[in-house]
Amino acid sequence: MNASLTSPMGRILPRRSRNAIEDALADTRVVLITGARQCGKSTLVNQVTRARDAEWRSLDRAATRQAALFDPTSFVEADDLLVIDEVQRAPELLLSIKERVDADPRPGQYLLTGSAQVLGLRSVPDALPGRMETIELWPLSQGEIDETPDGFIDAVFTQGSDFRCPSELRRDDYIERIVRGGFPEAVAREGKRRESFFDNYISDIINRDVIQLSEIERGAQMRALVRMLAARSGGLLVPGSLANALGLPQTTVARYLGLLEEVFLIKRIPAWSRNLSARATSTPKVALVDSGVAANLLGQDAKSLRHPESPLGGLLESFVTMELSRQLSWSRTRAEMHHYRTKDKVEVDIVLEDRRGRVIALDVKASATVRSDDFRGIDHLAARLGGDLVVGVVLYTGTETLAFGEKKIAVPISAIWRASP
Repeated sequence: MNASLTSPMGRILPRRSRNAIEDALADTRVVLITGARQCGKSTLVNQVTRARDAEWRSLDRAATRQAALFDPTSFVEADDLLVIDEVQRAPELLLSIKERVDADPRPGQYLLTGSAQVLGLRSVPDALPGRMETIELWPLSQGEIDETPDGFIDAVFTQGSDFRCPSELRRDDYIERIVRGGFPEAVAREGKRRESFFDNYISDIINRDVIQLSEIERGAQMRALVRMLAARSGGLLVPGSLANALGLPQTTVARYLGLLEEVFLIKRIPAWSRNLSARATSTPKVALVDSGVAANLLGQDAKSLRHPESPLGGLLESFVTMELSRQLSWSRTRAEMHHYRTKDKVEVDIVLEDRRGRVIALDVKASATVRSDDFRGIDHLAARLGGDLVVGVVLYTGTETLAFGEKKIAVPISAIWRASP
């Protein structure tokens, strides 16, 4: 079943990626939409192609998949736009598509979707360089759910310390959003029904995508690894530590981590240094792509996350990280996301650097109050960046935007999806 793009109130929710898809079809021969299962790819493609002459073929259907594998050349023949859903199930088709579009360079011939990173599959050594545009689709952003601008990245790079965005949301509101996540089906459900969706989602990801695509045999260990990664949301990703805890070779864990990235369950946040300090670590962080999935894996609901000993801090950091990751896919500012941490454990949760070398440093706090000490990591980075630091921001669960000195502000987390670009 395709994930619905309707809100709990019955409205069709707009997707920020729709314009990018339509623009790509206008000047590119092949367009590939990648993203996690159930994030709404198929439904969005239906909307994009509604006014077009398009033929649809889904490789989730066994008979269709067999036809594609038996005769890929004939399978990709079409007079109009051909939509191939879940193309990673028959990656051999990409070579046949390449042959077709090399002979006929018209734009808008193929619209593909995939819930695994197709170009990372080892069976496709030469896919479609220069002929295909890839657009990543994530679970719904908070701005897509609320129908708000989702313009924080553009706004903060433009306005710097002058950025302001008040909020009426409180800590409990953010907790509710964490456990809801962004999958359309989860947004439309509550309580046990939402938990059931998350349980089935993880089971499908492991059984249908990871095990079938990669022919791994240790499904139980893979499930244990996923739970362990949820518990380490917002923390450093150290394969050796995970391997010791699971009793598996480090090479096996490294392979499993790569597979979980390919099916869009986790995201690595690379370390950032720009050679500013020899003491900066090179270890990446890890975040689950959806906070609702992560909370459910840990058995956490809104009530339990209110307890002081709950894993709220890590889940909130991952929630913010993934909201910003979504936004980077459509913001006008072309920036990359990293984290910064020294061997002395001085850290900045998120570092956004644009192509001009300008930096936004962000720390995430689950508290409704902010102190000067909360800028310790940002101060450390500012001393090394000089004029390249646009502003240091502590994102917190309070309601006001507050100044804490030169190039330092505290901002409500909801500014991420409420700020206008």
